[in-house]
Amino acid sequence: MADQKRETFSSRLGFILVSAGCAIGLGNVWRFPYITGRYGGGAFVILYLFFLLILGIPIMTVEFAVGRASRRSTALSFEQLEPKGSKWHIYKYFAMAGNYLLMMYYTTISGWMILFFFKMIRGDFVGMNAAQIAAAFAAVTADPRLCVGFMIVVVLIGFGVCAGGLQGGVERIVKVMMVALIVLMAALAVNSARLPGAAKGIAFYLKPNLHHMVKYGISKTIFAAMGQAFFTLSIGTGSMAIFGSYIDRDKRLMGEAVTISALDTFVAILAGLIIFPACFAYGVTPTAGPSLIFITLPNVFNHMPHGQIWGALFFLFMTFAAMSTVIAVFQNIVAYMTDLKGVSVKTSCLINTIAMILLSLPCAMGFSVLSGVHPMGVGTTILDFEDFILSNNLMPLGSLVYLLFCVTKMGWGYDGFIHEVNTGKGLAMPESPLTKTYLTYILPLVVLCVFLGGYLIH
Repeated sequence: MADQKRETFSSRLGFILVSAGCAIGLGNVWRFPYITGRYGGGAFVILYLFFLLILGIPIMTVEFAVGRASRRSTALSFEQLEPKGSKWHIYKYFAMAGNYLLMMYYTTISGWMILFFFKMIRGDFVGMNAAQIAAAFAAVTADPRLCVGFMIVVVLIGFGVCAGGLQGGVERIVKVMMVALIVLMAALAVNSARLPGAAKGIAFYLKPNLHHMVKYGISKTIFAAMGQAFFTLSIGTGSMAIFGSYIDRDKRLMGEAVTISALDTFVAILAGLIIFPACFAYGVTPTAGPSLIFITLPNVFNHMPHGQIWGALFFLFMTFAAMSTVIAVFQNIVAYMTDLKGVSVKTSCLINTIAMILLSLPCAMGFSVLSGVHPMGVGTTILDFEDFILSNNLMPLGSLVYLLFCVTKMGWGYDGFIHEVNTGKGLAMPESPLTKTYLTYILPLVVLCVFLGGYLIH
């Protein structure tokens, strides 16, 4: 049965902001704006919102339900709810591996964000052109001492916050980060909108463009929208289930999932309103991935009045986005050991700090000492490989496991699931045969499409 002494969030706002902090990550900034502009602007946004509604929100609700009903992290949640003699709990090893795997490369990228924040403050990129900034970024990634050093800083900060406990550490710090993140983004978006030529960037970003959808392929556009709606919420590896285990039953879970998804989407759209107007104002082509953040945008800030200040604020916001995810996932990792072994939070933090530093070393050195290692062929890196295993495999297949566990008689079962989801006040999940049919038969097929689509367009 659930442990009545388990720590809980001090407020609903804390739950929402910490859960959103886990969902809101670097992909919101360098992936969502780019694929939106590429695959049809406003038309793509509508498609994305549709899949968020029918795919992302139901699966997030599933994870919350498993967490709240079991009052455990993924390490023990299946044991609490599964029928006697069943083997659903075997998935916990894959879920735990997924969270560790995410942090094995996310800590390195987060370290780059902190480093570039300080570089912007010092004015290291002032007067550089795009080629020189690219060379500076390459020099950073090729320096194992810098990459490993800042990765260690990220790990120490993350587990240091978690050592303060759920309320005193994670909730208190992430709430401040999330509020600061939204304020910084709003200021950056207003500044971008005031730049000359910004209207062209906004139109490219949000004006429906069916020509682009046809140009890049309707099927690819659909898969891209499905994938973004799925991956943006960090679902499939129990990252959200842990936060469900810390909340009471005052609110229905569907409404909470909608609120968190809306905040995540707001941040993603706001990121595009920062990036596209600024890029178009200075004739710079937006690109995806690390090059957008670490090369394209520093070049844009060099052309912008008071660009050094705006650049520093941008990387401060990026640092908050990265660290809110790191802290949220670290909380999940800490809970694994406290649930499985019964050790204290501080002991779990200490052991996992050492483990995470060691596990993150391959990625941190993947652009220098281990640059000759190409796990998926020439041109790929250890970071690419770790992200592929997680994003294209563990997350979609894990979501399928969670979903089937909740809706089939072999698992927890639909009746127990829907009762947990609709306990409390707020937006309810419809209790109709149509809903049951959708969750039991149709949604699993949609998740399989996301899984297969990841391979088809990879």
